[in-house]
Amino acid sequence: MRIEHDALGERQLNESLYYGIQTQRAKENFAISGKTISHIPGFVESIIQIKKAAAMANYKANVLNKDICQAICQAADDMLTNLDPTNFAIDIYQGGGGTSANMNVNEVLANRANEIITGHKGYDRVHPNTHVNMGQSTNDVIPAAMKMAVFSALNTLEAVLSEFVGSLKRKEAEFELVVKLGRTCFQDALPITLGQQFSGYRNAFERMIAEIKEVRYCCLELPLSATAIGTEFGTFPGYKTYLFEALNEVTGSDWEVEENLFDGLQNADLWVKVSALTKAIALNLNKLAGDLRLMSSGPRAGLGEITLPAVQPGSSIMPGKINPVMPEMAMQVYFRVFGNDVAVTRACEGELDLNVWESLILNCVTESCDLLSSCMPLLASKCIDGIQANQEKCHQDAENSLALSTVIATLFDYQTASRLAKQADKENKTIKQVVIESGIMNELEANRYLDPLMMTSPDKFNDLFKTKRGDSA
Repeated sequence: MRIEHDALGERQLNESLYYGIQTQRAKENFAISGKTISHIPGFVESIIQIKKAAAMANYKANVLNKDICQAICQAADDMLTNLDPTNFAIDIYQGGGGTSANMNVNEVLANRANEIITGHKGYDRVHPNTHVNMGQSTNDVIPAAMKMAVFSALNTLEAVLSEFVGSLKRKEAEFELVVKLGRTCFQDALPITLGQQFSGYRNAFERMIAEIKEVRYCCLELPLSATAIGTEFGTFPGYKTYLFEALNEVTGSDWEVEENLFDGLQNADLWVKVSALTKAIALNLNKLAGDLRLMSSGPRAGLGEITLPAVQPGSSIMPGKINPVMPEMAMQVYFRVFGNDVAVTRACEGELDLNVWESLILNCVTESCDLLSSCMPLLASKCIDGIQANQEKCHQDAENSLALSTVIATLFDYQTASRLAKQADKENKTIKQVVIESGIMNELEANRYLDPLMMTSPDKFNDLFKTKRGDSA
């Protein structure tokens, strides 16, 4: 065992542990969820990279000894090479605006750096506050690390979305000529092709990719060097410039300092944008998944327009039942992301010179990104890629729709179309049948003008209607 001291007293810690007394207190204070800062992808790594860059900057500013700088940098590299979650055990639900997370990393690096220099843990040569935290505050380190971690999460999400769009594109092409009945307000509408319907899904997610690129760029601006409240007190001449040079060298990215450091600490509206984006992606995913459930409903008493791949039996009591489990999984992801967005919105309200709810913001935003990044490849591979169109059923529904009376309204007048639609409904006939029986069109004309597939193509129906109007004139 070893003994460590802080402002509140002393504690014994197991000699094998790299974290120190403040981390131990935080572990006891915030034993809430079991989800620690090490569970947030890239978060601890980002803090460590900031600490390494800060040591390099302080050495270059001639305020940190070379041997201490080298020890901190080696300690950082050691931890990044083999990130042991037991070293970073602070619950993500923590008070203090992230002080516990910042001190956790400070203590781990200080103990490892001392071990490198002296052969044993402790703070004889390297102190977690004096040296590892030099030129920094929790208040600028944590929001910066958050942006770095979320930048990476958005990169992953963008790549996943691109693959997902590819699956939708393939189905769009495959279903290009599969005509079906469109539906508005759950009622029969004009014909549409299944390919056109999938083009709408595809384009929505392409827009999401464009929005990710935009919001991700905002994550490149970091509030580092702001220290506690934005005044940069506690930094040394040249530190800010050296810090960003070192951080870009350490990470290989192009980070920039925030234009206004006070704004960077006080306001969290960026996270509202990021969270809203994940909600929008999840919303579109929910719409797609819900539509797949409706279109595949049945198989004998539902819409039955498509068949989803069977990935598991659907009932413990009804043999042969297959459920749309993959779309249902995706819809539950939306519910969770929606809830996360509500929490982020409240947490971003903040007060005065610092937002202290950043741990919750980080947890919610990264969870939403991770859920979406995990969900969409599964939905694509286990559902979308294997969708089959029930072409005969789709075509039959389209031909039987009373909405085909819109052709009559376009070529003749609305009153005639309305009369024929009512007649077809009353006599349980198709629009084509009553049109032929009424003498408005012969069978050849009816087949030509009341072809559901023709009605899905502006070029086709415009050319056809132009000819018809010319004949009438």
